[in-house]
Amino acid sequence: MSRRIGIVGTGSIGATLAARMAAAGHDVVVGVRDPSRAPDDLQGARSAGVAEAIDHGEVVIVAIPGANLAAFVNEWAGAIGSRIVVDATNNVGGGGPLHGMAQWADRAPDTPVFRAFCTAGWETFADPSYGGLQADVFYCGPDGEPAEAVEDLIAEIGLRPVRVGDAGAADVIDGVTRLWFTLAFQQGLGRGITVKVLER
Repeated sequence: MSRRIGIVGTGSIGATLAARMAAAGHDVVVGVRDPSRAPDDLQGARSAGVAEAIDHGEVVIVAIPGANLAAFVNEWAGAIGSRIVVDATNNVGGGGPLHGMAQWADRAPDTPVFRAFCTAGWETFADPSYGGLQADVFYCGPDGEPAEAVEDLIAEIGLRPVRVGDAGAADVIDGVTRLWFTLAFQQGLGRGITVKVLER
């Protein structure tokens, strides 16, 4: 099912998700503060201002630096309204949780907000096959139709969605993210690793 996707952020995560979702047949608009400086390699997605990207999306993916999330939510929560939000940010070095679910709950209580695409590097989203095994995307957020839409988006770009729980499970998601950072950088395994759930 083709959806209208708005992505805010043109870093490695945002650009990779834009290209992958456009290739999967979705109508993707990437929002940048200065459209004249948008990257020219979005591979099927198009760039526009942040307001236009949000207005375009049935689903809005936020892929900005985590330190900027609180200001973003304050500025754009009203425009986002009841659209589905996927928060892919990590507030690394912020002294608190990696996630910003509290900001969303405070400023956008009626918005279905999910946390996803934050437990692995962009390299995994660009190429989710590991020796024939499908990489997992851990996510949390409300149940019901919004969750089905998020699961579909994850699956349509070749990843396996693994729901961890509702918004209260964001701290668990953070644990997976910290594990990834530790293995990738402190233990020197590199960005090409991922964490997978295996089932019998």
